Amino acid sequence: MSASPIHVIGGGLAGSEAAWQAARAGVPAILHEMRPILGTAAHRTDQLAELVCSNSFRSDDAQANAVGLLHAEMRLLGSLILKCADACQVPAGAALAVDREAFSATVTHALDRHPLITIERGEVARPPREWDSVIVATGPLTSPALAAAIADLTGEEALSFFDAIAPVVHSDSINRAVVWKQSRWDKTGPAGDNAAYLNCPMTRDQYERFIDALLAAPKTEFKDWEHVPYFEGCLPIEVMAQRGRDTPRHGPMKPVGLTDPRDPARRPWAVVQLRQDNALGTLWNMVGFQTKLKHAAQTEVFRTIPGLEKAVFARLGGLHRNTFINSPALLGPTLRLRADPRLTFAGQITGVEGYVESAGLGLIAGRLAAARRLGEALAPPPPTTAVGALIAHVTGGHLAGAKASFQPMNINYGLLPPISGPARGRDRKRALSERALADLNAWMGGIDEFSDSSPRHGDQQAQAFF
Repeated sequence: MSASPIHVIGGGLAGSEAAWQAARAGVPAILHEMRPILGTAAHRTDQLAELVCSNSFRSDDAQANAVGLLHAEMRLLGSLILKCADACQVPAGAALAVDREAFSATVTHALDRHPLITIERGEVARPPREWDSVIVATGPLTSPALAAAIADLTGEEALSFFDAIAPVVHSDSINRAVVWKQSRWDKTGPAGDNAAYLNCPMTRDQYERFIDALLAAPKTEFKDWEHVPYFEGCLPIEVMAQRGRDTPRHGPMKPVGLTDPRDPARRPWAVVQLRQDNALGTLWNMVGFQTKLKHAAQTEVFRTIPGLEKAVFARLGGLHRNTFINSPALLGPTLRLRADPRLTFAGQITGVEGYVESAGLGLIAGRLAAARRLGEALAPPPPTTAVGALIAHVTGGHLAGAKASFQPMNINYGLLPPISGPARGRDRKRALSERALADLNAWMGGIDEFSDSSPRHGDQQAQAFF
């Protein structure tokens, strides 16, 4: 063990994967997990990679689902999390679901037995200066002391403790025969565009029916440990409606300053605005529509909005506790903190959502940190791959500007650059998936570690557990 260790803070999915990948590359890793010395309100065991919510890793269909594509990529990259999930799966149709206790036990066993991995229990309140390579993978339940240390490094305004998420719609599912492009009062924004929003018009009857549906729809309750406050600047849309039926119409749904070019004489009673959500222009955010409606209810209610009758949602709305950093402003393209390059961030704290997405960023973070430790050059996978698209999104794919707000995101095809060929549907998804896997294989083929038929010593040890 000639290389000094990489310190990984957080024994969840991202941290477990990062430590494993460093060891696979032949670099020792010390994995710091605060449980059981310091517990959380959500965890129930001291096992690594404990699943605190669902036992599902979602779709395993690599041809028609972006999550399934991410599964396939991570299997190609030698993911510990996917290996253990495959070994512990339970029947779930086209989804990959696991026996959660067996899964966590399997991950813990593999990490505990690996000779290049040391597991240390206890809180890391602030990484010591002598640790020259640190991966922070502490997730949404980062300890208060470490969150404060991160805030000191990044600035209080760059660390969020709550998600206030509005739904995001795939651009090609919006009915352009109904909506029109215009900014309120035709004001020109910082990018020089005076038509930056898509506008969905409502008549009075449509608005009243929408409010009725909004008020009647089932809501998700906060968990006891979340203690999520409502901020006046980001009230859930249904809370606005509860305060008064016209409140949304005088807030985010106000129709003033907008003229439908198809019927200039008729002023809409209300308007739902969509704002471009990513640099590619493939995703659009429903402005002011953060919500606690249950997901099925969101799909049903929001499709009553003219122009969104067949909307396909890349992300549904929510409001919950989730510590994450403003990654596009803080992280470089290899996930290192610009203010302190010793620190690499991975997992949910970077602004990805989901088990597999978190583990995927942990996988690449571990690989990148190991390559640096070994004095090797390694770039992240290209953004045409699912894992590369996630990295590109959290490090710079989100729109910039004074009013931009970075919010967590699951993997979806809208994060991948467009492809020529099939415009929509399953054929388009298949084409995107095929390109992603081809590009990932090309990326792997250009790296000695993957192209060499003789695995490194650390990788031989890793494979011995499976």
